[in-house]
Amino acid sequence: MSEQETAKARGDGSLRLLAATAARVRGRLAVVAVLLVARVGATLAAPALLAAAVEAALNRADVTWPVTALGLLAVGGGTLEVALAVLGVSTVGVAGVWLQTRTVRHLLALGPRSPLSPGEATARVMQGAPGAAGLPITVAGSVVSLVGSVIALVVLWSIDWRSGLVFTIALPVAVLIARRFIGGATTAHARYLRAQSGIAARLLSALAGARTIQAAGTVSAEVDRVLRSLPEMSESGRELWRLQRGAVWQFKLLTPLTQVAVLMVAGLSVTGGRIAPAQLLAVVGYLGIAIGALGQIDVLLEIAQVRAGTARLAEVLDHPEPADGTRPGPVPSGEVVFRDVTVTRDGEPVLRNLCLDIPDGTAVALVGRSGAGKSLAAALIGRLADPDGGEVTVGGVPVADLRLDDLRRDVVYAFDRPALPGTTVHDAIAYGRPGLSREDVVSAALAARADAFVRRLPEGYDTPLDRAPMSGGERQRLGLARALARPARVYVLDDATSGLDMVTEAEVSEAITTRLTGRTRLVVAHRAATAARCDLVAWLESGRVRAFAPHAELWRDPDYRAVFGRDSAETATATGTGAGADTEADTDADARVRTRDESMQEAAHA
Repeated sequence: MSEQETAKARGDGSLRLLAATAARVRGRLAVVAVLLVARVGATLAAPALLAAAVEAALNRADVTWPVTALGLLAVGGGTLEVALAVLGVSTVGVAGVWLQTRTVRHLLALGPRSPLSPGEATARVMQGAPGAAGLPITVAGSVVSLVGSVIALVVLWSIDWRSGLVFTIALPVAVLIARRFIGGATTAHARYLRAQSGIAARLLSALAGARTIQAAGTVSAEVDRVLRSLPEMSESGRELWRLQRGAVWQFKLLTPLTQVAVLMVAGLSVTGGRIAPAQLLAVVGYLGIAIGALGQIDVLLEIAQVRAGTARLAEVLDHPEPADGTRPGPVPSGEVVFRDVTVTRDGEPVLRNLCLDIPDGTAVALVGRSGAGKSLAAALIGRLADPDGGEVTVGGVPVADLRLDDLRRDVVYAFDRPALPGTTVHDAIAYGRPGLSREDVVSAALAARADAFVRRLPEGYDTPLDRAPMSGGERQRLGLARALARPARVYVLDDATSGLDMVTEAEVSEAITTRLTGRTRLVVAHRAATAARCDLVAWLESGRVRAFAPHAELWRDPDYRAVFGRDSAETATATGTGAGADTEADTDADARVRTRDESMQEAAHA
């Protein structure tokens, strides 16, 4: 797609989103529009009433009705302003809540499919939502004001066509200035927002690794990395100010010149007897209303800024959510089958025609070098990702056919770096099942070997999470407890015990095996000891299953032992499966392989 086509697509997405936001508050907008029309009507009536009052006074006639009407207009105008202020704030609030809720819900529905980092997504929501929520009111006010200016111009023509003609000549110049400004300002502000989002995203990642940065003594380097787009942001800001400055002085010059020219022509019409002196007051009044069409620079700047922010927000919403299935759960069994599954990332296949049958109630370890596709294959079962080809079934039912809510009840995950939403430790374990009893929460914590450290917290299970300092292993055990608290057909443990020492891992594995007897377990394993405790091992290599057999049988293959690197020697001692074939050279080679594939491991976990 060319740059021009991309810009057009972004513009179309921005307009669709703004139209949807306006539609959400269309009832309130209709009331606002009525009030705005009433205000413009009062504004248009004022010059005519003032001229009538002056003319009556000059002719020594009764001025009661025009003066009374002017007083009523003043009171009514003040009332309209108050009503517009209150209704405007509430309309913007309702639109903002709807737009932010819709965006956040969409981002959460995308989950790992989101093309944006958390920092970038947060920045786009904060940049785009407030302006998009307020723009419908701004546009409504601007449109009604513009209509009022057009009506004033028509009245100006009816009073003195020469004055109306002079004003009309200035309009094409104003349109040309406005068009050039809004196009340039939209582009400049989009660059500004892009640079600002980059800083926010990099800052969030740096704060997440603040301890590592401090320990490595790389604070200065990280500051440079986080702020590397600051020059672009500064230049975009300066460009925006240059555009605004140019448009402002052009409008500020055009406006008084137009006023002077119109008043001069109107004055000549008075001296020439073509209009009455009182009508000159009407010309002045209607000229003031019509000139508003030339003074929309602030509104144009706001529109340019909002369009840029909304276009970036629309890109997020245009990314499709996973299609929901129609078949209700639960599935009849925990059998998991991969049939010719292919997944491509960045143009490269990660899984290649993967075929794997996992019997119901079996514990299967997914093993392979970093980047082999273990975590990606595990993600397909619960539709945290979708294959580009092939099919995944649970209990004989294609997961794409199942309703997502039902699938998430049938397939439960525990991760190596679990997030712990909720207010308290109890909430974190019961997350997703708010009615879970304390007894069930404690039972799950006991199985995950988390109960002991939880009870040492100041308020036990009622300890607020922000006052419950935990190690990585303790967080993992809470994540495991959360998974174990949910009855499911299939449990996917994505390296969920990697933060535990070998003794604790053995205890947790034994407890999990006892608790989940008869349930299917898929364990993404990076430790040989973890794989050894499973019934079967699926050994992935280059996106395919190289072997599917018990760990003890596969352990005879030196290539399989090499997958675990230095861990293989420890496991040989712990499990008694070592064949004495490992050498120091093999171990060093494995370490080099792990170093080389470290970036691929991060991609697999994502």
